[in-house]
Amino acid sequence: MKQFIISLIVFITTAITVNAQNSTPTTSIAKNVGLYVFPSKGQDQATMDADEMSCYKWAVQQSGYDPMNPTKVEATQVSTKSGKSMVKGAAGGAAAGAAIGAIAGDAGEGAAIGAIAGGLRGRMSNRKAAAAQQQQNNQQAAAQNKALEDNFKKAFSACMEGKGYTVE
Repeated sequence: MKQFIISLIVFITTAITVNAQNSTPTTSIAKNVGLYVFPSKGQDQATMDADEMSCYKWAVQQSGYDPMNPTKVEATQVSTKSGKSMVKGAAGGAAAGAAIGAIAGDAGEGAAIGAIAGGLRGRMSNRKAAAAQQQQNNQQAAAQNKALEDNFKKAFSACMEGKGYTVE
């Protein structure tokens, strides 16, 4: 039984290895990055594959970006825990509440109510500003990632065109 299992493992491993050596790539590097390459000078598939690999390596070196192993620019995270807006709002609210409370006869109670309301308003204002800043950071990171990818595509295209291919 042990010998049968070993034989089966050897057979499967051999079959996988032979199959991998006989298979051709299902997609090209160009297609993986969204480009179409045509062999304008009648290059055969083996030459085209070799040229694509050569241009891929050159484009990674030139652009600093590897689309097969991309490094993504992450957006800076914005904190909503800043107490400054809340304190500012509370101070303003307390002053307004004290003035209103003085008219009503209890400046202390008016100041307390105003401080709470102002603090909440300040906190809400801070959250809205943080959300807007986070959205802007996300958009900037997406633009930087697109620029990295575009630079790679330009370098890859230039190399392939230099080797006699039409690239779109």
